Amino acid sequence: MKPAVWPVAALLIGYPLWWALGLGGLAVIVLAVPMSVVLWRRRPIRVPKGLGLWMLLLAGYVISAVTLAESPEGTYGELGPGRIIGYLVRLAVYASLVIMVVYLGNLTREELPQLTLVKMLGVLFVTTVAGGLLGVVAPGFQFTSPLEIVLPEWLSGNSFVRNLIHPTAAQVQHVLGHSSPRPEAPFEWANAWGSNVSVLLIWFVVGWWAYGGPYRRVVAVALLALAAVPVVYSLNRGLWIGLAISAAYLALRGRPLLVGAAAALAGTVFLLSPLSSIVAQRIDSPHSNDIRAFTVSSTVRVAASSPVIGYGNTRNAYGNQRTITTGKTSWCDECGHPPLGSDGQLWLLLISQGFAGALLYVGFFAGAVRRFWHDRSPIGQAGTLVMILVLFYMFIYDGLISALSLYLISFALLWRNAEEQAA
Repeated sequence: MKPAVWPVAALLIGYPLWWALGLGGLAVIVLAVPMSVVLWRRRPIRVPKGLGLWMLLLAGYVISAVTLAESPEGTYGELGPGRIIGYLVRLAVYASLVIMVVYLGNLTREELPQLTLVKMLGVLFVTTVAGGLLGVVAPGFQFTSPLEIVLPEWLSGNSFVRNLIHPTAAQVQHVLGHSSPRPEAPFEWANAWGSNVSVLLIWFVVGWWAYGGPYRRVVAVALLALAAVPVVYSLNRGLWIGLAISAAYLALRGRPLLVGAAAALAGTVFLLSPLSSIVAQRIDSPHSNDIRAFTVSSTVRVAASSPVIGYGNTRNAYGNQRTITTGKTSWCDECGHPPLGSDGQLWLLLISQGFAGALLYVGFFAGAVRRFWHDRSPIGQAGTLVMILVLFYMFIYDGLISALSLYLISFALLWRNAEEQAA
């Protein structure tokens, strides 16, 4: 392995270690430091088309700090450590992702071949499946990370920070009317696991099927069959729809026989297994729909009062979808203050950066789809599919933190592939 490649390998192959240390997705912030040093020594550096939109998004987020202390109508809360920490973490992530993309694009093909980067993502897919299986068989598994130990209580006890630094195998929720584990290891939330496994699956298939020999393909089929267990037990409808979109995309791009055969095999195994009853129960239990409808409508209303720069971070709403009463009580366990902007990256952008920030985000990924659509190589088609999934997932998943890293690595793969073909 070339010396300049170690930060990339440390992020993707070494992700379980970052998770165990309590850093997880925050590793991209740490590794942006050595990446910056290498880039500084390699000046002049190249940047991809479209990155200017991300830079504007970053600049807009810096400006949005001036509204952090404001409490728009329908929300409550004063400026405190939690709001400031959330803002600074997101700002650091946005900036670190710029460095990571530029770093990947400026590594030569001799230093980091495309297929090597794809295989690193495939290793992280295997890690994600292992974490998902851990969440299914041992949902109560958790431990105090070293970072959690050294941080002061006022910081480690913050709910946002705790989700990032406290390793857990699963979130136990009442999605089906009873306690059900939803895998999340080695990521920060169950929804993050769902988003990430679908993106990593794409790159795993490219590395182990499209560019793999007979042995690798047999292993790939076995691993994909194993992955179906945590995918179903995740109770993640967004993930299931994302997989359907992926299948439709592959059929559209000229692989209908492969998609048809895989779908027939997966459908047969699925119907003959206990997993089908779990899916049926999840579809019949859309408990989160009312919550999402309330928070989304409230987010749009609040964002309209600061459409250009937003409010820098999320806000808590008065009341919820059931009652105007705030806070849990003995007779209303589900009452509380739902955070606005927590139901998807689009809604987070609306409240934190206004409609301008949301448009820049959409423009960045939609522009990537437009520019790279005609790249019909396996990497080109896979990367374009990820960009499409980003535009779908932004309605239901918060991209921060680990998900955005995978989205931007996929963007970098597309950029590197286009330059390789043009050379």
